[in-house]
Amino acid sequence: MGHFLDLDAWPRRHLFDFFKTFAQPFFDICAPLDITTALRACKRQGMPFSLAVWHLVLEAANATEAFRYRLRGDAVWVHDSLSVGTTVAVEGDAFRFCYFDSAPELHTFIAQARATADALKSTPTGAPLITQDDRDDLIHGSMVPWIAFTSVSHAQSARMGSTPKIVLGKFTAQRQGEEERMLMPISVHVHHALMDAVHIAQFLDRLQTSLNAMDQ
Repeated sequence: MGHFLDLDAWPRRHLFDFFKTFAQPFFDICAPLDITTALRACKRQGMPFSLAVWHLVLEAANATEAFRYRLRGDAVWVHDSLSVGTTVAVEGDAFRFCYFDSAPELHTFIAQARATADALKSTPTGAPLITQDDRDDLIHGSMVPWIAFTSVSHAQSARMGSTPKIVLGKFTAQRQGEEERMLMPISVHVHHALMDAVHIAQFLDRLQTSLNAMDQ
């Protein structure tokens, strides 16, 4: 579900026309997120942080309209809502792609996502990789819990598409005065014809606010 964007009324139409012709039109911004409060809340409530954070990422992405824009030739489609396609670790240092739909309530999202991930983990080793390449109502997500990265690049298929890619990294402790805070890097990789750094900033502000509110 969605609609086409009125390009003639779009204030950044000139930027769309400029960047859509680029051979490599994507850009990436990495930043630290303070997850101290969210980790505490997940531990107290017995929730897996890895699933809780995807719920908050989806909320922030859905609330930032530019993250719902997708290229349709020379037009722009606006999805009403996004899901997330992310990686799930399986036996043998391998991974599978797993797809989590949005849910209005955190505990509902976690229950549905956990069931989906658990079912995927039982996939036999060596089974074909299943993707949903026919969909772009997604955020492409990944977790890299071994590396507190400061930059990220991505493999690109011949059909690059315009779907945002979000990567979450290793937690690190940082002392701020008398208090120790837990930080997590996030990489946001987007198509420059559809959005600018200000839209990533809006997304990150929403996500950080939601992380901070988890203990309230």
